[in-house]
Amino acid sequence: MLTFPNAKINLGLNITEKRPDGYHNLETIFYPIPIEDALEINPLHDGDGKYCLHQAGIEIAGEAENNLVVKAYKLLDELFDLPPVDIHLFKRIPSGAGLGGGSADAAFMLKLLNEKFNLGLSLDKLEEHAACLGADCAFFIRNAPTYAEGIGNIFSPVSLSLKGYQLWLVKPDIFVSTRDAFSQIKPRRPQRSLKETIQLPVEEWREYMMNDFEESVFPQFPAIGEIKEEMYRQGAVYASMSGSGSSVYGLFAADAVLPDIDFGKKAFSYKGRLNV
Repeated sequence: MLTFPNAKINLGLNITEKRPDGYHNLETIFYPIPIEDALEINPLHDGDGKYCLHQAGIEIAGEAENNLVVKAYKLLDELFDLPPVDIHLFKRIPSGAGLGGGSADAAFMLKLLNEKFNLGLSLDKLEEHAACLGADCAFFIRNAPTYAEGIGNIFSPVSLSLKGYQLWLVKPDIFVSTRDAFSQIKPRRPQRSLKETIQLPVEEWREYMMNDFEESVFPQFPAIGEIKEEMYRQGAVYASMSGSGSSVYGLFAADAVLPDIDFGKKAFSYKGRLNV
């Protein structure tokens, strides 16, 4: 069976307070975008292990047992004693980009196993299992625009469609440490909740919807901020960094002509039309 885990972007990201446990409370809107990995599982007939992982596309560092698709398999295997599987993962979503690629792979793996082996897990139960794998993993179970709060793990649906807008996303060859990004944040509550802000015309988002990480990341990595400014120069109606990662996206009108700009040989670039 084959499935295509998709990425997400953050529409706004407000760090509202630091918690006693050292984590931060936040609010953001998760929005699915059509940048996809490919994930396939088949029966494993060779060897005596429970799984075999084959990876292609963008290289993923680390051992197979630390990959989130394997962790997703192990989680359900403990509950259902699943048959051995041969896992093929083709990575197109860049890592360290604030796009949730690993989380998407994990969530789609849970859904794939549920369907393949007729486990009968409800969406609520799949979300519960996904939350064990990462704060934003559960978002990809329903995979619809979602308001997230807490540490990014408390969800509520939002009525929002950007269908028809063009998306231009660029991830430069820059690594942003999430730990370092959080360490420089000064939590504050916005005057207007993101739930209210997204009801405004998209053309007004630039004035009211911010990603708090930009305040600390852009001075440290000016090239990331320059990408955002370039997108506005090229006519974006809204542009922002996604999450705490290094990717920047711009939303453009349906009839806009997106330019060809070189942000570096190792930069990841995507242009496409939103379909949600």
